[in-house]
Amino acid sequence: MKSARPKVLHEAAGKPLLAHVLDAASALRPDGTAVVLGRAADEVKTCFAGRGLQFVLQRERRGSGHAVMAARSWLARRGGDVVVLCGDAPLVKPESLKGLAALHRREGNAATILTARVADSSGYGRIIRGFDGDLKAIIEQKDASPEQLAVNEINSGAYVFRVRDLLRALSRLRPENAKGEYYLTDVIAVLASSGGALGALCVEGGEECLGVNTRAELAAAEKILRRRQVERLMAAGVTVLDPDDTYVDSGVQVGPDTVIWPQTYLLGDTRVGAGCRIGPWTWLKDCRVADGARVTASFAEESEVGPEASVGPYARLRGGTRLGPKVKVGNFVEVKKSVLARGVKAGHLSYLGDARIGEDVNIGAGTITCNFDGVAKHPTIIGAGAFIGSNVSFVAPVSIGRGAVVGAGSTVTENVPAGALALERSRQIMKPGWARRKRAGR
Repeated sequence: MKSARPKVLHEAAGKPLLAHVLDAASALRPDGTAVVLGRAADEVKTCFAGRGLQFVLQRERRGSGHAVMAARSWLARRGGDVVVLCGDAPLVKPESLKGLAALHRREGNAATILTARVADSSGYGRIIRGFDGDLKAIIEQKDASPEQLAVNEINSGAYVFRVRDLLRALSRLRPENAKGEYYLTDVIAVLASSGGALGALCVEGGEECLGVNTRAELAAAEKILRRRQVERLMAAGVTVLDPDDTYVDSGVQVGPDTVIWPQTYLLGDTRVGAGCRIGPWTWLKDCRVADGARVTASFAEESEVGPEASVGPYARLRGGTRLGPKVKVGNFVEVKKSVLARGVKAGHLSYLGDARIGEDVNIGAGTITCNFDGVAKHPTIIGAGAFIGSNVSFVAPVSIGRGAVVGAGSTVTENVPAGALALERSRQIMKPGWARRKRAGR
């Protein structure tokens, strides 16, 4: 990866690679999960703190079999069956793991492997079967003969083992291969030689086998994960006009009859309701968008958009913004850490920061809340039904009463009572004929 960051913490579709693997494994409802860590172990532990994981340190990194050896005491305490997965293989599906575990138990196997048949098996371990079709071994590419390299059934890196058989087989592993490592794949040949029952679940295509070792493979995994998410949304009743040009993170939820236009990014913990119109050219991260809302060509993060509200085009909602029902935030309006109640209209060219704005307030073009005095932020409060003219500056802290009117071009530094008119303008000076004389002088 050529990175200071641990590989399993690189993100695809909004989550670290390891998070995708753990989420898939959680579908099995395991009674415990251990993560074997090597480089930058503390960084990985910090990222996944609070998930109830057991962390095992692999002090020397001598291959996949050696990684499982590091967890021998954890395995011995638990017994039963164990699912072993690769932390850098984020594409394994929960349903595949369920099928793998079910087959393992149904057949009473010592080991059961998830495999796939692919057109190009380059780079993967090959599944070696006997003349009777029984599983005999897994051979890594660097150790394979020309005949074995021609095999198109590959190892996904996902296994189910009976723990007692796995522990016995681990003790017989030897680093007698091209890389001088202890291969977990060699466990299969060890079990086969001792008469252990082996099985395999072969899935369609090779997507689930894709491991991430390069930035190019990370991009490929990202594309597949996002495609799956968009397909899930469409299956649930969401219209995605151009799936190839729509970017949706794995945890995003969208209600039925919402239409998503191209060049839309729905990221992080975003929730979009039913019957919405999102995009084009829209970026939402960790947002809540209620039913019937519309967000067009705008950016928002950590914000809430109320029912039937309208945002954009070219608006920006910053963290802590809450828009009530039927609010309109128009073009080139920025809102930060503010609450706009039902029916507020801020049509264009305004900045509203640290503000509380009551129902049905009209915000004229060019309105600014001057919320920062160079040391601290201060609030602006505008009561329901107030009318704010164009090009008004509120020097916070300041409060505008219900139904008040603030004339265009005013700089407001004092509280305005309910129902009052506030005007703050310098006197207009008229000099008849001045412009005509000026031009004649030239």
